[in-house]
Amino acid sequence: MFTGIITAIGTIREVRGTSDIHAIITCPFDPAGIAIGASIANSGVCLTVVDKGGTAGDAWFAVDISGETIARSVPGRWSAGTQVNLEPALKLGDELGGHIVTGHVDGVGHVVLSQMVGDSLRIDIAAPADLAPYIAAKGSITVDGVSLTVNAIADQDDGSCHFSLNIIPHTAHVTTIGTLKAGDAVNLEIDVLARYLKRMQALKG
Repeated sequence: MFTGIITAIGTIREVRGTSDIHAIITCPFDPAGIAIGASIANSGVCLTVVDKGGTAGDAWFAVDISGETIARSVPGRWSAGTQVNLEPALKLGDELGGHIVTGHVDGVGHVVLSQMVGDSLRIDIAAPADLAPYIAAKGSITVDGVSLTVNAIADQDDGSCHFSLNIIPHTAHVTTIGTLKAGDAVNLEIDVLARYLKRMQALKG
């Protein structure tokens, strides 16, 4: 379980394999604080640590990524040199600073607008039709692992939707969100509460 509050940006250093891959990710963590078998969210994808090394502030950890995970996340994301937003799993007693995030990607969205509005960054993202019913203005959504609040939503004729986000300078600086531009793909995870409410509504219907 996660909160969508990013603690560091990591970089994929090495990737081996094709259908299922083994990746090594560098990060500014202390390897003494990374446990084998622990969960770390990588741009919204919950992955299990299978190896680790390095020194404090210059660490690395290794993960195995299944073909199913690759298919559900942003195409081409798992390649050497790519930066990823990192968040270790929530510990009992930790502050829930964002919202409840599972680390399971529900779909891929695409940036349709990225522009500065004052000191903040406005980003509009197109979400596929199967996710549109779960996204609401002032609701929570996870974009590349970052907990964000939906400012506004515009339904499209094909059943998809465009939703707007306001990215404050701090968030733009400490995550990869600040580098997004029109055309970029992003991992999306809908609010877990919205998922359950939608399921309950469907059963009542």
